[in-house]
Amino acid sequence: MRILGIESSCDETAAAVVEDGAAVVSSVVASQLSTHGPYGGVVPELASREHLRAIVPVVRAALERAGTDFTGLAAVAATAGPGLVGSLLVGLTYAKSLAFARGLPLIAVNHIEGHIHAVLLEAKREGLPVRFPALALVVSGGHTHLFEVSERFDYRLLGKTRDDAAGEAFDKVAKLLGFSYPGGPVIDLLAPHGNPRAVRFTPAKMKGNTLDFSFSGLKTAVLRWVEARGMREEIDARRRLLKTTPHPGTEQWLEATPPATLDLLASFQRTVVDELLRRATAAAEQIEANAMIVSGGVACNTGLRAAAREARLPCPVYFPSPGLSTDNAAMIAAAAFPKYERGEFSGLDARAQANLTLALQ
Repeated sequence: MRILGIESSCDETAAAVVEDGAAVVSSVVASQLSTHGPYGGVVPELASREHLRAIVPVVRAALERAGTDFTGLAAVAATAGPGLVGSLLVGLTYAKSLAFARGLPLIAVNHIEGHIHAVLLEAKREGLPVRFPALALVVSGGHTHLFEVSERFDYRLLGKTRDDAAGEAFDKVAKLLGFSYPGGPVIDLLAPHGNPRAVRFTPAKMKGNTLDFSFSGLKTAVLRWVEARGMREEIDARRRLLKTTPHPGTEQWLEATPPATLDLLASFQRTVVDELLRRATAAAEQIEANAMIVSGGVACNTGLRAAAREARLPCPVYFPSPGLSTDNAAMIAAAAFPKYERGEFSGLDARAQANLTLALQ
């Protein structure tokens, strides 16, 4: 049984065909990095326009690579939220048109649930099924959430960020220091060259739900550190580098980044990773989880992966492969399979919802 997945929640237009909930038969992602890079972040209007240009050829390519056509599909799944509403509308509307024209069931999928199923898909494929209940840490540029996941894929929200998402904090700190967008991969690239204990940051102390996150204060602490050291000339030099070299390599970044700034990056990344794992561990212990799932774009971070391997976690931890960590459509198709089996289909009146929730506390 094959399901076509479509993802367009932010700045990637993606389509994939997944078979039996475990085999990724094809996966195509059209990036908009070159469009948004010069602005240092995603511009919603430009994102919607690029989705309109890419959606038809991306879906066509996914079907061709899968060696199938619409007659070989059991259903069409698409992201309904959360995300940029203009971007969501492109993918969901196109999925509706396919479902109507081809007589296929339509399945609307929550983007965050898709990230969770990216891990479950690979675990199933490798014969290492995840045991439930599981603790899911979904961490990306737009989301930092902790969920309890049951065997029936019911979800309970345990904690969330109260301000910036972890990936957003990475990108904003990188932009502040004159690095390219997206900033998370650049910080991850340079952090191993610095001392992660050189700069002391105060962890956020949360009133109320102690499983909630906050990264705004950490971002402000970096700003104060930069201001106190008068780094304008250094930052301007990196921005000039970006104008002449849009995609600097590791050696170029190292030449443009003094040791003290490398120490700052390493300390910043260590603090974010420590905060993520500390609360994820507490949540896993609270619900007596049998597994921990870490997914979303920040799951690509090598510092987070290394720290999770070295930490004494209360249960096995599962990461997706890098290709399934960032936004993709295979995870949307994978999340659609349990819904298909339960007959949870969507009507053509399904709405794109920018703030769609997966679960409430």
